[in-house]
Amino acid sequence: MAAAMRACIDECQKCHTVCLTTATELRRAPALHRSSPAQILAMLDSAQICATTADFMARGSAHHAAMCRLCADICEACIRACTGMPGMETCVAACVSCAKSCRTMAAMG
Repeated sequence: MAAAMRACIDECQKCHTVCLTTATELRRAPALHRSSPAQILAMLDSAQICATTADFMARGSAHHAAMCRLCADICEACIRACTGMPGMETCVAACVSCAKSCRTMAAMG
């Protein structure tokens, strides 16, 4: 496996964990956070596509580039939904890093 693909898998797995953990924490303590249902759904969408994209790359799917493009799009939607929201810096940073890595991997085909 190429180093760039391994790095992208790592970014996807990290983003999956960060987004899922953050969304779960927000759902457990809604009174402590001012997140909207749309923001939580954006994080859950990002978490799921990141896990799926990592899987496509890990097994060498011929469709991994398409999945990387979609993953980048969904991570960017999460960035838009969560930027500026207090306490979301880690989630936003993970999505930024993952989207960048996925765009690079998609361009490599």
